[in-house]
Amino acid sequence: MIKKLFKNKNLNLIIGTVIVAIMVLFMLVGIFAIPYESTDISASLKFAPMSLEHPFGCDNFGRDILSRVMEGTIATFKVALGTVIIGTFFGIIIGGVTGYFGGIIDEVLMRVIDAVFAFPSILLALLFISILGSGTYQVTIALGIAFVPSFSRIVRAEFLKAKNMDYVRMARLMGASNIRIMFVHILPNIYPVLISSIMIGFNNAVLAEASMSYLGIGVQPPEPSLGRMLSEAQTYIFKVPNYALFPGIAVILLILGFSLLGDALGEK
Repeated sequence: MIKKLFKNKNLNLIIGTVIVAIMVLFMLVGIFAIPYESTDISASLKFAPMSLEHPFGCDNFGRDILSRVMEGTIATFKVALGTVIIGTFFGIIIGGVTGYFGGIIDEVLMRVIDAVFAFPSILLALLFISILGSGTYQVTIALGIAFVPSFSRIVRAEFLKAKNMDYVRMARLMGASNIRIMFVHILPNIYPVLISSIMIGFNNAVLAEASMSYLGIGVQPPEPSLGRMLSEAQTYIFKVPNYALFPGIAVILLILGFSLLGDALGEK
């Protein structure tokens, strides 16, 4: 029984669930019971050390780091979630249509997707941000669009394999419409691959958002961002290491938790 519980899949599921639960609880506290306003500035608290009043210490403007990490985690999570929703939604539609119907539709759409896919997602996102501008919603839309090609290719490959399977042929014989076959019969059966892709996409979105905010083209002040906090903290990395430590840990935990969940839930 013990050996069965601690197989890799089960262990990943347990650890991933615990980490994600901790991060969700951390964000909920940030939403409903944040210790301080993240934008409050106090010259007397500049670089205040970790204490009971300020468990993570204060930054170079006297702002509470714990409160800023909470709000920064929420901002990063929202961008990553929005990115995955946009990428998955359009990826399923494009990948499903091209994989199921094939023919000229597949040729035209996939040539476009292949051309777009040739560019790294981060570069595509930067291109869209240059058009849309900086900000939370702009970054979410830009990353979502940039992630569509990867989701489309994954879904297309699964639909190509599934469309000739026995359960699909049986559904056709029973008179099911193409839309019903695609989204009621095939889509639920590719969920392991889809879940893994969503989790990987979420992790990539967290890294992309943090990178863009680090460069100053993501989430804009005064809204906190984990990437911007890391950028601001680099000057004081040796003087006040906790300034960069805690937002860095938040990024790592977000990625690790969802990676382990994706690995466990995505296995067939």
